[in-house]
Amino acid sequence: NPSSPPKPCPQQPRPLAMSPPLQAPDYRYVTEECLREWKGQSAAAFRLPDPVPMARFLYELCWAMVRGDLPPQKCRAALDSVVFVEEARQEESASVLADIIAHLGQDITISGEYRSRLVKMTKSLVESSLIVPRLLQERCEEEFLWEVELSKSKGQDLKAKEVRVNTRLLYQQTKFNLVREESEGYAKLVTLLCQVGSDLACQNASSATISIVKSLIGHFDLDPNRVFDIVLECFELYPDNSIFYQLIPLFPKSHAAQILGFKFQYYQQLDVNSPVPSGLFRIAALLVKSGLIDLDNLYAHLLPNDDEAFEHFGSFVSRKIDEATKIGKINLAATGKDLMDEEKQEITIDLYTALEMENDIIDERAPEIEKNQKLGLLLGFLSVHDWDHAQLLFERLAQLNPVEHVEICDALFRIVEKTISSAYSTYCQTHHKITRNMDTHMMDASSVSSPSYLVDLPKEFFQMLVACGPYLHRDTQLFQKVCRVLKVYHASSKESARTAGVMSPESQVEEALGSCLLPSLQLIPANPAVDMEIWGVLSLLPYEVRYRLYGEWEKDTEQNPIVLAARQTAKLDTRRLLKRLAKENLKQLGRMVAKLAHANPMTVLRTIVQQVEAYRDMINPVVDAFKYLTQLEYDILQYIVIERLAQGGREKVKDDGLNLSDWLQCLASFWGHLCKKHLSMELKCLFQYIVNQLKKGLGTELVVLEGTHSANGKCTVH
Repeated sequence: NPSSPPKPCPQQPRPLAMSPPLQAPDYRYVTEECLREWKGQSAAAFRLPDPVPMARFLYELCWAMVRGDLPPQKCRAALDSVVFVEEARQEESASVLADIIAHLGQDITISGEYRSRLVKMTKSLVESSLIVPRLLQERCEEEFLWEVELSKSKGQDLKAKEVRVNTRLLYQQTKFNLVREESEGYAKLVTLLCQVGSDLACQNASSATISIVKSLIGHFDLDPNRVFDIVLECFELYPDNSIFYQLIPLFPKSHAAQILGFKFQYYQQLDVNSPVPSGLFRIAALLVKSGLIDLDNLYAHLLPNDDEAFEHFGSFVSRKIDEATKIGKINLAATGKDLMDEEKQEITIDLYTALEMENDIIDERAPEIEKNQKLGLLLGFLSVHDWDHAQLLFERLAQLNPVEHVEICDALFRIVEKTISSAYSTYCQTHHKITRNMDTHMMDASSVSSPSYLVDLPKEFFQMLVACGPYLHRDTQLFQKVCRVLKVYHASSKESARTAGVMSPESQVEEALGSCLLPSLQLIPANPAVDMEIWGVLSLLPYEVRYRLYGEWEKDTEQNPIVLAARQTAKLDTRRLLKRLAKENLKQLGRMVAKLAHANPMTVLRTIVQQVEAYRDMINPVVDAFKYLTQLEYDILQYIVIERLAQGGREKVKDDGLNLSDWLQCLASFWGHLCKKHLSMELKCLFQYIVNQLKKGLGTELVVLEGTHSANGKCTVH
């Protein structure tokens, strides 16, 4: 049935006088007036006032002829009296008529005299050249073609002939006689390919080798598909020889994907216990990379099915998230003696709980990379440094978190390090030169802050960091290299953008920080050097951008069980330390608090601020313990304080309307003591928040300034 019609003509059509005895469409364009004019003497002068849709009009016109309301001879006059909405040619209208007739011919409700009119109408349309017979022969059933005399064979005979032809074309296989082919031809072929493949210096003999391979196929009547299979086997043994790239195009591209897919399907059989060899994944990646095979054609042969793998991994992640959520939960069934024993335990912190869970997950998922051929193909792309196709598989298999596998993660790290090798070498040379010149007093600090060299990073590098996610914590050296390269890239790109008058690509640096560096930081156990490196990148950004990254960092890691375990452990250890923190043990426990903050600053500092708001006595010990924090942690702490001030749902004034709430007084006192004790605090963003509140007519937060006015006399509010 044609698609739903557009709006009808302005003239509202009236229903036909007589109702048909069979199911007919609602007429919108073939009205009684139109039928009367077409059957009359003035049919040549009659015209419909408005254009009509071609498909709907032809459908109603055919039904009118089948019902006997319009003779088939008047069809030409009806077509001449209308203008179609579409700019249709005669070939298009003929194709639509053929589709309508094929549809009506299959309708079992059209029988008797209506069937006879349908046959007469079809013959008339063919005789008047409104339909090409070839279109009807393509689309109509065999019995109907026999009725309209467009087939010389009866319906059953034509159907049987069609089955025989399709069987011969699509299902009949060419049989090869192995005895007739003779194994001597295959032996000579294998010998030739192994000699050529092992001799890497014999690159000029490629044309001669191709000629010999063709001669062997013709002389010994070898099966080309089996020859191609042998070529792939030799290519797997010698993947570095480029002569195979010239041999493989001799065979059809579609056959190449099929034969390579059959190799993968062999290892999917139940009686085959050996995993797919890495060499097979490597040559598959090389063939896809060189364009000799399409990725989608090969992807269809790999197992397991994506939906099944995603469902299985989803249940696995849910179980691990439940385990991580239980960390730090209070046992309500514990007795008083158990609680006292827990209080007497020695104070310890465990920075490796999340890493232990990660090791358990890696061990549990280890067999997956052997069974999942798509992950193996992804590893093959990474091994041949084909990032374009590797990124496609990273996106398709994102729900499987492929970078969690150590093999894939290490291969991705190798590509990242290779990508930044040139930029990092430039950074090292220039950094050493600047350091040497500063030691000899030949360069001032202003020349160091604005480097004269330019570092360019490709967009693929930032895509790789997104793929790494929080797993860059596995290689802290690479982590620091990335931070240094991003720092000089931001400075050089900003300088080049200022010179060229275009916008600086800060969004790429922000994406790298938000998707990779900050999530990885909370999985690195207490490394202040890493904190300083990442602060070197963050300090180049305005505080608005930094605070936005902190907010996204806190929200986007709830679905990763490893990150969740790190947060839960940090929160639990922080509460245990705060319960015992006092002046007597300040030096020991203060360092432990700093270690926790180095590893997971957002969670630890937020927990401390929440405790300080509830307990005023904790302010002095906590402020003294914060002398071990880094500049990054001070910045995150100021973000948390501003967020707590701006958080809704809490009253800042008591019910009497005169006194401030206890939590606000504690927070203001804590911040004042902190700023007095640590003069390196940057207060610009806090002052800006208070100014914005004053503009709104809200001055309650001014209490925070009681202790901060003497913290940094150089701070000014604009």
